Order: sequence, then structure tokens, then C-alpha cells
Amino acid sequence: MNILRYFVVSILCATFLISCMGGAEEEFARKLNFDKGWSFHYGDMPADRIFMQDTIQWTTVDIPHDWSMDMLFAKSDGGIAIGQTQGGTAWYRKTFTIPSISSDKKLRLYFEGVYMESEIWINGKQASFHPYGYTSFFCDITEYCNPAGQENIVAVKVKNEGRNSRWYAGSGIYRHVWLITEDKLHLDEWGTFITTDIMSNEEANIKLAVDIFNETDKPVEAILSIEIKDSLNNIVGNRQEAINLSNTESKTINQSIEILNPSLWSVDSPALYTANIRLESEGKVKDMISVPFGIRCISFSAEDGFLLNGKPMKLKGGCVHHDNGLLGAAAIDRAEEKKVELLKANGFNAVRCAHNPPSEKFLDVCDRLGILVIDEVFDQWQKQKNPEDYHRFFDEWHEKDLASMVLRDRNHPSIIMWSIGNEIQERSDSSGVKIAQQLKDIVKKYDNTRPVTAAINDYWDNPDLKWKSASPLAFESLDVGGYNYMWWEYENDTKSYPERIIYGSETTAMERTVNWDLVEKYPNIIGDFIWTAIDYLGESGIGHAINIKDGEKDPPQFLDWPWFNAWCGDIDICGYRKPQAALRDVLWNNSKIEMLVHTPVPTGYKEKISYWGWPDEEAGWNWSGHAGEDMDVKVYTRYPSVRLYLNGKLLVEKETEKDRINKYSVRFNVKYAPGELKAVGVDTDGERESVILTTRGKPTKLRLKADRLNLKNTKNDLSYIQIELVDKDGNIVPDKDINLQLSISGEGKILAAGNACPTDMESFRSLTPKTYKGKALAIIQPTGKKGEIVLNVITQEYSEQSISVNVK
Repeated sequence: MNILRYFVVSILCATFLISCMGGAEEEFARKLNFDKGWSFHYGDMPADRIFMQDTIQWTTVDIPHDWSMDMLFAKSDGGIAIGQTQGGTAWYRKTFTIPSISSDKKLRLYFEGVYMESEIWINGKQASFHPYGYTSFFCDITEYCNPAGQENIVAVKVKNEGRNSRWYAGSGIYRHVWLITEDKLHLDEWGTFITTDIMSNEEANIKLAVDIFNETDKPVEAILSIEIKDSLNNIVGNRQEAINLSNTESKTINQSIEILNPSLWSVDSPALYTANIRLESEGKVKDMISVPFGIRCISFSAEDGFLLNGKPMKLKGGCVHHDNGLLGAAAIDRAEEKKVELLKANGFNAVRCAHNPPSEKFLDVCDRLGILVIDEVFDQWQKQKNPEDYHRFFDEWHEKDLASMVLRDRNHPSIIMWSIGNEIQERSDSSGVKIAQQLKDIVKKYDNTRPVTAAINDYWDNPDLKWKSASPLAFESLDVGGYNYMWWEYENDTKSYPERIIYGSETTAMERTVNWDLVEKYPNIIGDFIWTAIDYLGESGIGHAINIKDGEKDPPQFLDWPWFNAWCGDIDICGYRKPQAALRDVLWNNSKIEMLVHTPVPTGYKEKISYWGWPDEEAGWNWSGHAGEDMDVKVYTRYPSVRLYLNGKLLVEKETEKDRINKYSVRFNVKYAPGELKAVGVDTDGERESVILTTRGKPTKLRLKADRLNLKNTKNDLSYIQIELVDKDGNIVPDKDINLQLSISGEGKILAAGNACPTDMESFRSLTPKTYKGKALAIIQPTGKKGEIVLNVITQEYSEQSISVNVK
């Protein structure tokens, strides 16, 4: 039996602090947030001008910042791929002073993500260059800084030029920046690796590998202390060890700690512990890292599939890009948290990060809420997909960037696989086979606790190659095989390669029935990942369903201006569930029965649905102007038959479809009359669960609903306020849209507002958006002060509505 088994205890992107402990007199923060007070200039110029006083016009911004969201939609080099947004080159600048610190200290800047080709300059000198827009990196600035108390200027050049992405990447320093102060005798936040053997329900053996660095010019004696606490702050284990290091020596210290009666991390119960790791010398605390972690065991085999803590689990997955809808790429903490909350609330238990490492906060929240993660690093290797993409840097930088992902993320309990690539062109070439093995070796060098995977697609990009003969080369180095849009090969490859573990790394909504049936049928097919779970910017119109005149030429795969949204997600960019999610809910047993009604197609037209699209359907019975017309109604259920009622009268009972693609659905043709449309699932015991669609009344008012009415006084907190057009009974009215006028008062600002329409550019990030299908969204951000924030929404048709949010 070929089993891939992995045990891990994981770090949750720790908060790193040094404090007065054990009699130490010195106190300072190890890791300080460096987000506030940056100046921004759009456009390039010689570096020496950046350090001159008042030579150019700067605007003040806080990080995370995505300058593409501050600019109007316009035709650009990226065009459809990046959603009609603007890239370019820009500079950031920040003035800072350093405290009085001894020569035993060093300073580093830590950038979580800059898109892309970033140059870091300190006081007129270039300190580093980092080309990849998605990996985190450090910049040692010690030698470039002026003495304590004197002014320093850090400047960051960001170059997002040409065609370098196949989706919306954003522009600028779009993730957090940190200033790290370290003793020359120190720990390394990426140098602690925690694994575990779960011995039984009563005992777990935790193994810690802790890197310690002595960068002084003399030998040192030190004490390494490890203390583990549970979620209630009870100490459940500890160790202490004396260490001797020669000058300029580094060591990896291995320790084991047993925990009795451990609480295991799982998607249903994501229990977390904390390891406090402290380094002391000469009676002073030199460094301390506080490390949240989770205990869990994963295994993969063709016989048993994927097991979490010994229990089989199918991956109910979705792919996501890194943008946050109306916010663009800015990785504000609450936005990253909101994204994971939406996944969890919609029934997903797994996410594939397509096609790059996500933010640290995203992984933190997956750990805390219980979402499994496939962490992916590259969308291309040596062969380009766009002229200015990462292929230009791959040979020189791939090892550094892959190591960055694994070292930063390897201890998150949520991560179950490392993906080394997506739809790589050279996947079956001799060069690609060699690269894949090299990438796998790099992963295993830093983490041998998880399998390596990649997303393999058909050979439409190289018609001379055929799946049967070429794909085995692409899978040669993979522990688990990801299949992009290849469900018809699952059974063939299961027979040909019985030891292969398979999952649908990308699949479409229209084909999710056959995909999920195969997942349920075969243990070696461990899951399915829809493209996509949440709508994203760029790849404009890939999920379209549009009406074209009879005889008119079919539309292309992507749609040009004014499309800017992919429109293929189960959840729209404002967080609302889309109609295509109805089938998913039935397949995953989140719902017993769902019903959708197709929007009437005008005479002389036909509907064209893209491969990633979904018919223009709604879970609604509001069709004013269509009385007596035939309506196409579709019901999704696992019941063998369905009865349909209109206004209490039984119309018909029909059996559900049996063919592979349309299984679990039944289609009805109903003449429209306002009132109540009801579908009831029927089995051998008679009528069971039902779903009802009712005609909504005329809109009477706006309703404002905040996901959170109390915020912290930090710009990393947000309130998502849904703006809904409702009838007298509080039902959203989807068939009338109106213009809104938004304003705000108090200690906050409207960070973004708009709707989810994939073509309504005027309402995207606008203070005067329109509703779309009766809905819009405003995102409110505190200014950093305590007080009240009041959002006001005015319309011509209805009275003004307001909502108050408290900042504490």
C-alpha cells in the first residue's frame, strides 16, 4: 500500500516580541508595524531625486496600498487580463528614525508582498531587489541607516509594467511592511519548524527544530526555553537547554515535548496551542518568538484517499485569486479574514491559492477557522505566458521564491499540499520534467511533511502532445496529481495508474456534477476545486452568459470593455451567493433541494454560455411583464423526483435526470403567474423537503446591514455594510436598481463601495454606485481614533437611511 503520511504541528504567523522577562532590564519591540505614513508618487524618476526635499508631488498613503484601485478604468497593456486597470511604475517613501540601540543589534525591513520588481533604497543607496510580486522577503538595512536619532529615508520603487499577469495582480506595496530589530544573538521567525507524532488520543509528541544565530565576533553561552500553552493559557509542556555557540555560528536545536490529552486541529474543531520560545544570555532576554500552532495528522493514499487525523475527508474546494474585490489587492487584515469567512459559510472546507502564495493573514484565518489549503508558488517556469511575466526571473530566483513560500508557511496546520506550478507549458518537456524534480527537492529540503502537487492541464497549448503519452511525464515528480478540467481522464488514469492520487485542481460549475460523482465514487479521487469560489478582477468575462442575435458570431472566451470581472465565482465580489452555488449545495449535502428560474431570452436572440459560465438564472419569481409566458425552471436535488406547485396547485411531477452531466436536476416549463412557486422532493416515503420562490412586492425602502457594528481603532479593521433594496416584508427586490449617494461622518471613511456587476465600471469603487439586482456594498474603515462612524445613503426614490458603527 502506497501511503503518503504526514504529521505536523504548525505555526500561525506569529507575533514576535521581546519583553522584560526573567529579570531582563532591556525592553523593546522586536517586530514593529511599518505601514503608516508613507508618501506615494506615481511615475518613474532617477533614484537620487527621491531623496531630495520637495522636488516632486507626493500623496500620503498607508500600507497595504494598491494604486491601481485609485485610478480610473482605462484601456491598458494588460487589458482583459487585468480587468482594464492601470499598472506602471511608482515610488513610495517614508522617513523614520531608529532608537538608541547598541552595536549588538541589527535592523531588517520585512515586506509581505510588493507587486512587482521592487527596489529597496535606504538614504540614497540601493539595499535590495526583489522581482516576484507574491513572495515575502527581508531587507537588511543595518549598514545603510544613520546613527540613532538621525533621520533616515526608505524608498521603494515598484515596477508593474507591460503584460506580466493573466489576472488582476494589483500594484504597489499591497501587503504589510514590518521593521524588525534583532540582537546579533537571535532566533529566526522562519527558522522554527514544529512537527508532531500523534501517539494516541492521550498523547502527542511535539518536535521543535529551532535555528539560533550568533552573529557576534565572540563565543556565547545561552539558554533556550520553550513553553507550550493551550487555548486557555494553561502551561501543558516546557523544556530548557543550555547552548554554546562559537563566534558567527548558527545551530539548529532539536527538542521534543510531550502533550497529554491533546486537542487535535481539524476543520470542525481548529484547536490551537502556543509555543513561547525564548533565548537568554548573560541574564538578558535576547529574543523571543510566540508561536501559535495546531496538532494534526494528514495522510494520502490511493486506497484510503485523504485522511485528516485518521478520518477520511473529501476536499470540498474552491480556487481563489488574492484580490479582495472592491479593495483590489490590498491585503487589509479584516478583508483577508472576510474572504475565509465567506468560504467557510458557503460550505467549502478547502481552498487552492491560485496561483501564488497568499497573505500571511489569510493563512492565519484558515488556521483559526478550519479551512484546508493548497499553497501554490508559480504560474510559469521558464516559458512565458505573457512577455513581461515571471519567466524572466525564474532561473535566478525560483529557489529563493519557493524557499520563501515554504519557510514562511510550512508550519500552518491548514496547509496540506505544496503546489509547484499551474498549467506549466513545459510540464512534459525534458526541461520541465527536470525542473519539476528540482522544485520538489527544494520543497523537501525545507519540509518533508506534506506532498508536492501541481495543476496539470490538457495539451491544448501543444497539440503535438497527447494526454495518454505525455501526461505521465508531467506527473512523474508529483506525490498528488492535480487535474485541470480533465474529469474524463480520471477513470482511465485510475485504471492505468492505480497508485495515483487525484483531485480536480480546477473544474467548472457546469461540470461539477460529474466531477463530484467521481470524487464520491473513487477513494483515490480526493476532492474537487471549482474555478472559482469567489469572483475576482481580471480575466474579464470568462464566466459570461450573454444573449446574442440569431446568426451572430459567437463571443470570444474573454469579453472586452466594459467587462472587468471574471464572473465565474460561486460568490460575487460583494460576498453574495450566486445562482450557480445552488447545485454545489445539493452535491455537498448542504441543501436538500434548490430551484432557479431562467431569465427569458428575447425573441430573435440565443444565450451563449462560456465554458466557465452559468445560465442567466435567478432564485426568484419576480418576472413582471412576462405574465403567461413560458419560464424555464430548474430544480436541483438528490431526491428521485420532484413535484412542482404554482400558487398551491400541483403542476407536474418529474423524475430527476440520470445522465452524467445533468444528474440531480430536473427541468420544468411553467407559464408565469405571480405568487408562489414551490418544488418538493419526493422519495418512497412521499413528499420531503421543499423550496419556495415568492413574488416580491414593490421596493419600499433601503436596508443597511453591517457585518460588524463594533470595530477596533485600527485601519486593519473594517465593517462591510450591505445596502439592500427591500419590499414591505423585508425581502430583497432583485428586478429594480436605483442610484445611491453615499457619505460618511465621524471617525472613519468609505474605503470602497460599489456593486458586483461585472460590467458596471462606473459603480465600482464609487460613492454614487447603483444597486445591482437590488444590492450594493460599502466598506468602512476607521481612521484610527475612537468614536462613532455614521454611513448615510440617499436615493431619489426612498428616504435617507443611515447606520452607525462604533470604534472602540
